[in-house]
Amino acid sequence: MSATSPEGTPMTGTADRNAARLDVVLVKAGVTKIRYPADLLADDGTRVTVRAPWAGAGTRDFGFVRFEPGDVFTEHYWRDRWYAIKEVRAADGTLKGWYCDITRPAVRTGDTLTVEDLDLDLWLNATRTDVRRLDEDEFEASGLRTRDPVAASAATRALDELEAHARTEGGLAGLLA
Repeated sequence: MSATSPEGTPMTGTADRNAARLDVVLVKAGVTKIRYPADLLADDGTRVTVRAPWAGAGTRDFGFVRFEPGDVFTEHYWRDRWYAIKEVRAADGTLKGWYCDITRPAVRTGDTLTVEDLDLDLWLNATRTDVRRLDEDEFEASGLRTRDPVAASAATRALDELEAHARTEGGLAGLLA
């Protein structure tokens, strides 16, 4: 599928890593869930950081946060970690919080960054007073524990790690430094 292994071995070739734009592809259960263009901010061989406007159709109201046109996501993906952290800001720059996806390690091939969503998510609001584990029911229903117990275990460990960081005084900042 790519020159980068699922274990996160970085691609070689600096020209690839310095492209100005990437297509981010989120895959779920082998099917492309969404594909969107993003500005490449950094790629150090382990972590890829991009910025993109909200790519959903219209507004998505979760009850605890609304993602809407004009929102800007600064997204951090790792080749060696089982999660992605997305800082979410309103169009006026106001921080809404951080939405974290539990994923297999990211794979970059040329100007495409592919991540496989494993259903589990975490939300941390801007004031760091609301930490929510999300979609655990979807994860259990996915059958991943049976199909790929190693991946399921890595996913639940990643969610636990993110939640522990989110509940510290510094929040998720330590993971983004």
